[in-house]
Amino acid sequence: MAKAAQVQPLIGVYPGTFDPITLGHLDIIRRATKVVDHLIVAVARNAGKGPLFATDERVELVQQELDALLQQDDSNGARLEVLAFDNLLMHFCQSVGARIIVRGLRAVSDFEYEFQMAGMNARLDPKIETVFLMASERQQFISSRFVKEIGQLGGDVSSFVTPAVRERLESKFSRGKK
Repeated sequence: MAKAAQVQPLIGVYPGTFDPITLGHLDIIRRATKVVDHLIVAVARNAGKGPLFATDERVELVQQELDALLQQDDSNGARLEVLAFDNLLMHFCQSVGARIIVRGLRAVSDFEYEFQMAGMNARLDPKIETVFLMASERQQFISSRFVKEIGQLGGDVSSFVTPAVRERLESKFSRGKK
């Protein structure tokens, strides 16, 4: 009797700066768990973007949010993991055995950049596919950049981030005012 071939879990990578992680990011994460068996949320060490939160803080915030998803049993059975990376995305994907890159699209303005990026990545490694998930209508306009701007100017960000992230933002901005 022939032995059945072992099916490898489908590993996906959802890369970003997550500075900070928003409800839009969490929406994409929840929906990506319907597509992959193991989702790695890859936090980019992108010092060139001048992040508000250090890489270890962003990893910690993402981990807290992933833990909350798992507690709510909202991961569709997928394994969730957060890792920082500072190399070429395709090299990172290869190192973790990912076959899928998950990208979220909010608006037409995102499409051109993401389309170019997907094309470049396909040239670097055609075995890794990019999958686009459209932001849900409630999350289409949320961006980390706007959340930081609103928070820094004393606005209410509670409809864009979780309470834990809101507290961290408020703490970060109140320290800067002293």
